[in-house]
This record gives sequence, structure tokens and C-alpha cells, in this order.
Amino acid sequence: MTLMNVLVDFARTGRIGPLHCGMPLTEAEDLLGPGRPHPAHVMKGPDIDGYPYSWKGLQLVVTQRAVSGIWINLWPGSTAKLPPLVLPDSESFEATVLREDLVTALNTAGCQHEVNPVLTFGEQSSIRTQPAEVRAVFSLPGRDHHVPHRDRHYLAVMHKHTA
Repeated sequence: MTLMNVLVDFARTGRIGPLHCGMPLTEAEDLLGPGRPHPAHVMKGPDIDGYPYSWKGLQLVVTQRAVSGIWINLWPGSTAKLPPLVLPDSESFEATVLREDLVTALNTAGCQHEVNPVLTFGEQSSIRTQPAEVRAVFSLPGRDHHVPHRDRHYLAVMHKHTA
């Protein structure tokens, strides 16, 4: 399994393996182990909504103790980590994904997508997949990103959330 396989499967299904929006946080923690809650959860208690629980490069947004959002965060030009449930047999991986490489992989897999005008502006662009409604946000690299092409868009985050 490669990072690109994980990204394409997520884009097509809106799921990452057994992880999906609507599942109880306790079920997600049974699969992933205890997450690192956002400091607001620690300060205000577990019933606060909208702040993420983190497992390396994976974040789950929690509303009423259920998963309401799934995020994969990437840092172009670096090595990142995802939990083994998400990317088996990989302690770390190259987190640099060019926009055109992801679009090609989606096309090859038959995953329909369109420009997401809400998140396309300035130096960033975004696509939204159909029917899963997963969003991929790309941007030009920042000065701290060590990438070969400074003028191309790299994947920064893929996410899905419930309405």
C-alpha cells in the first residue's frame, strides 16, 4: 500500500479503511489507539465539539463524540507519518504529492472530481471528488518546504466532513 493508494481510496469512498464520518470516537480509538486531543478538549472536557484528535498526520474532528471530519495533513518536501491502520507497513513516508500526480491517479481510478471554487483562490487550488465529497487542497510551497518545483501546486491536506 502506498500513500497514493490511500489518497485515491479516500477520495473515492470518503473512508480510510474502516474509518468513516459518523462513527463513534470510541470505535475510532479502538482501531487507532488513544488519540492526542486538541488542547481545548483537555481544558473544556470531552463534550466540546469541533476540535481534532490527532494520530500523527491523521486528524479526526469530533462532534457529539462522533467523527464528523477526517483529515490527512501533508507537509510537502518532508517525511511524515500516518498510523499503521491508514498506511500499513510504513513508519514514515515522503509527503510530497504534486497536484497533477493526484489528479492523474484519480482519473486512472475513475474517480470523478471537479474544481472546488470555495477553496480555490490566490496561491491555492482545490478539487472536490464525487460522490464522496472529499476535498483536496493544494498550494504553492512555502519557503520552508524543500521541493524540486517551487512554481507547482502540492497537496497540503485532504479532508471530508459531515454537514
